[in-house]
Amino acid sequence: MPEHTPSSAAPWLAFFPVTLFATVMGLTGMTLSWQKAAYSLGVNPLVGQVLLIVAACVLLIITTIYMFKCVQHRERVLGELEHPIQISFFPAFSISLLLLSIATYEVSVSLSHYLWLCGAGLHLILTLFVMNQWIHHTRYQIQHITPAWFIPVVGNIIAPIAGVEHGHTEASWFFFSIGLIYWVVLKTLVFNRILFHDPLPEKLLPTLFIMIAPPAIGFVSYLQLNAGELDNFARILYFSALFITLLLFTQWPRFSRLPFSLAWWAYSFPLAAFSIATQSMWLQTREPFFVVLGWLSLILVTFVVILLMIKTVKAITQGQLFRAE
Repeated sequence: MPEHTPSSAAPWLAFFPVTLFATVMGLTGMTLSWQKAAYSLGVNPLVGQVLLIVAACVLLIITTIYMFKCVQHRERVLGELEHPIQISFFPAFSISLLLLSIATYEVSVSLSHYLWLCGAGLHLILTLFVMNQWIHHTRYQIQHITPAWFIPVVGNIIAPIAGVEHGHTEASWFFFSIGLIYWVVLKTLVFNRILFHDPLPEKLLPTLFIMIAPPAIGFVSYLQLNAGELDNFARILYFSALFITLLLFTQWPRFSRLPFSLAWWAYSFPLAAFSIATQSMWLQTREPFFVVLGWLSLILVTFVVILLMIKTVKAITQGQLFRAE
């Protein structure tokens, strides 16, 4: 009898990737962008409400499936925890909870608070776990670092957006400080890797868009912590995000040639974060430039997420995702 390879012998559940939690970040980011647009651009708030239901359902489905994977294929889960890139996507789950806590605030304050407590607590635990793996590693090399490494540590910068609303001001400053300081540290390491070592593999090039998210979300969080005042530091954060966005769009021909993979979801949440930040700038300054850019960024992130959803569903139905790499 012919030998079976692991990819043909194992069921699809064994190859259900933890990176799929990034899809929830993208969907919830787009939801928040449309919710913000209801105030800043005058769009129908019903769109944001429908998107919130979709994002919550997707998180529930992915979480349920991954829990079955944890039970039935524990060794595969441990393998992802030991992987130098995939380990960074476990905190995408806790980030999704934090994003949903923001999105549900106007629906139910108590639900939003519960989601914030769960998301912030879990994300802190995962941050400590991942950083311990980095510090005491025996396997990581410079070639392993990508912008996806921002997710575990810099993701803390999201916490103040809902945290301040729930009265956790000092805790919000704590999370903001972690995200801001280690954004600078990790950004330095990422640029060192990109400039002085082998270039990123083509499959991971979309993760460069993750570099937009820290200053964009940092800007929104800082406004929340600073009582909505647009000071010079807030401007530095926003315009840093704008510059990185411009830099990456000058390389669009390179990105457009890449074959689809789950790494494409790295486009979604950063673009949503930039859209939200731009709408906040419009509300703060009332400069026409920002309302135009706000509309463009909202349309762009909506188009990108819809495209990603179509391509992801197509890849799943064709059996291209849940298999060994």
